[in-house]
Amino acid sequence: MSESSHPTPSTRPPRQSRKGLTNTGVRKAASKSDRSRAREFAVQALYQLLVGKNDADAVDVFTRDLAGFNKADSAHFDALLHGCAEQADALNALILPLLDRKLSDISPVEHAVMWIGAYELQHCLDVPWRVVINECVELAKEFGGTDGHKYVNGVLNSLARQLREAEVAADKGAR
Repeated sequence: MSESSHPTPSTRPPRQSRKGLTNTGVRKAASKSDRSRAREFAVQALYQLLVGKNDADAVDVFTRDLAGFNKADSAHFDALLHGCAEQADALNALILPLLDRKLSDISPVEHAVMWIGAYELQHCLDVPWRVVINECVELAKEFGGTDGHKYVNGVLNSLARQLREAEVAADKGAR
């Protein structure tokens, strides 16, 4: 008999949990909320707007056909995609003064993530400012460059102090 290329049950590594963090520090799929999933799809859609210059409605249709979209909060996805697309210039105007380089030098992924953060800080007041920043940092870790999440964190922290001054002050005072 020949040896099988499949490991025997006793030599297999232990089965890993579907929840928690990956070895790179990103949340595993089973640990993500519907809104987190909506943000992930929104980053991908906004990337298509930024890089491909595609129409928001066409990107919307395309994104809804992607595997796993049914697990996302579609209303939040709509708000993020269409809100960021319609308010792109205003969002850029909020972000630009906080950058240490030209907007064209920012990765499209980090740009899309900062749009999401700026939009949520400004329009999604039911989402605490710390949650907005944490979610955006997670998006930048998952989709962006090596240290892009650090840049996103710095920009959005500064923006939170402007857009949600009272909430940030109250939160810092409670510590």
